[in-house]
Amino acid sequence: MAEIIAGVGTSHVPAVGAAIDHSKGDQPYWAPFFDKIAPARDWMAETQPDVCIVVYNDHASAFSLELIPTFALGVASSFPPADEGYGPRGVPAAEGHPEMAWHLAESLILDEFDITIANKLPIDHGCTVPLSVMYDQPESWPCKIIPLCVNVIQYPAPTGNRCYNLGKAIRRAVDSWPGNERVAIFGTGGMSHQLQGERAGLVNTDFDLAFMDRLVSDPAGQAQVPHTEYLREAGSEGIELVMWLIMRGALDDQVREVYRAHHVPTSNTSNGLIILENAVSVTDPAAA
Repeated sequence: MAEIIAGVGTSHVPAVGAAIDHSKGDQPYWAPFFDKIAPARDWMAETQPDVCIVVYNDHASAFSLELIPTFALGVASSFPPADEGYGPRGVPAAEGHPEMAWHLAESLILDEFDITIANKLPIDHGCTVPLSVMYDQPESWPCKIIPLCVNVIQYPAPTGNRCYNLGKAIRRAVDSWPGNERVAIFGTGGMSHQLQGERAGLVNTDFDLAFMDRLVSDPAGQAQVPHTEYLREAGSEGIELVMWLIMRGALDDQVREVYRAHHVPTSNTSNGLIILENAVSVTDPAAA
């Protein structure tokens, strides 16, 4: 059967994508950040998942206020980079996995999650920047991509608990897929930041680090945190962190933290990265 081998939580700051695209990684402002993500890229190069399920939020590229799906799953064979107003990023189109994606859609819907099925889905920085963080600038992404878009833009957003349970349903779906793909799941967005209003530029490092701690040790408890606490402590865009709970729900209750990094600022945001593996992999000979 297929196996979820790891989860990645990462911010998807658009300025990071621009820094990668324009080779700014050695500039004084950016070099400390890129030094911190180098070990994550080494891990990804060594791990080489076959499929990445990328949980992200669209920024009015594929959807608008005219149509707001809470959860939208991409089932296409290819996902082009979106034009966000200044032309598409110069990154490869993401190759999809329609067969597995349709299996996920069927399993999740029959598991009583209302999933919007997207046969056409341009992917914006919410999806492409995390891929660039982990893979740098390949000629083509070295894995197949299944994008899962979550509404955290227009209230009401799904609760942390709903997201956590969706992750568990994704785990059940992947476990029931008859292939042998090794799957990594990304939870993206955040960390603390606010882009408008009197608190524009807000960063709460204590909240961000505590969130990552609880993501590892007490995800069920973190899933009970209400929207208002994210908004109060992490800013209006900090609500994106509920998407990390989808990633965490897809993993075992007990996980091994492989790597963690936190950097302030990238642009005007707090930037976090964490890699988690299941404590005992089902492909680990010691577990047999």
